Amino acid sequence: MAATDLMRRMAAPLLMAAAASLSAATLPEDRAEAMYHSYNGGGVEVDGPALEARQKIGSQVSASANYYVDSISAASIDVVTSASPYTEQRTEYGMGFDWLYGNALMNVGYSNSDESDYTSDTYTLGLSQTVFAGMTTLSMGYSHGDDVVERVDTDFEDSVDRDQFRLGMSQVVTPTIIASVDYEAITENGFLNNPYRSARILGAQVPEQYPRTRTSQAVSVGAMKSLGDRKSAVSASYRFFDDTWDITAHTLEAGYSRYVGSRWIVDLKYRYYTQNAASFYSDNFDRAYRYMARDKELSTFDSHAATARLTWNVFDGRNSGITKGNVGLSWEYLYFTYDDFTDIRSGDLYDFDSQVLQLYFSAWY
Repeated sequence: MAATDLMRRMAAPLLMAAAASLSAATLPEDRAEAMYHSYNGGGVEVDGPALEARQKIGSQVSASANYYVDSISAASIDVVTSASPYTEQRTEYGMGFDWLYGNALMNVGYSNSDESDYTSDTYTLGLSQTVFAGMTTLSMGYSHGDDVVERVDTDFEDSVDRDQFRLGMSQVVTPTIIASVDYEAITENGFLNNPYRSARILGAQVPEQYPRTRTSQAVSVGAMKSLGDRKSAVSASYRFFDDTWDITAHTLEAGYSRYVGSRWIVDLKYRYYTQNAASFYSDNFDRAYRYMARDKELSTFDSHAATARLTWNVFDGRNSGITKGNVGLSWEYLYFTYDDFTDIRSGDLYDFDSQVLQLYFSAWY
């Protein structure tokens, strides 16, 4: 899971706070965050720390930096049936700047991710603009990635170029409801498969062959509403995805947040995901084709995810140098079922569950 996605989870404000915010664009608040995360499931174990800090420079500029580490031990179904279990470490760091100009907020960023056989450099640009007295926020963004793919036991090396385009709008519908719609398109060119993974032809393992281009797009809509007691909120969203590999996917998500007392926040979330297989996927091909894949992530499968998060507002603003601070614990349970991917050791359709644990601390100053 990407570091930026994990960082977004580190704070757990009530959804109604977003709906109540009707002000013009502002710089992100000064803050520091630290997190430890752990993933265990499907024969894969991942854990490590994440750090992020943000500081204003004057009244119009804010700078940020983050650092993220994954220690990976992999003996997944793909590994044990076509390669040897392995351990490695992935490190990622990034930096960014936000510039406030009137009701517009612009940002630029750079991140680097490095592991033994994969290196990625990503550059981002973004712009958001509030209009109609802060009731509507329009946003757009662009990211470009330059990746290098290698295989550690050979001299194989190839590259991937990735461009991502984003458009979004959020709208305050009432003082207690905020709605949003987002669009994303991604184009990829280069070596898009895993150099270690194999396909099967009548049971015999052969190297996978993927197209060297892929274009995908996704549209998501969502809404958040604070409830009558002003201490709780609910949310719901839907995301549709399709691509030129003939994958179509649907994601449904629902959430509930509630203050317990004056300092505790409880968040509960459920997510359902389903997709069909890519046009060149098969669990066991009957003959050789130009493109052949046996990656379970390109098969037909469903997944369920349930998340519980507990956040404690440690500081109340009276502590020297810290205006507020949160300590939180998050636990997520995921379950995957595959319709056309088998465990070749048993011949049964494959399924597995996993758990994600996060412990984080956030401080605003």
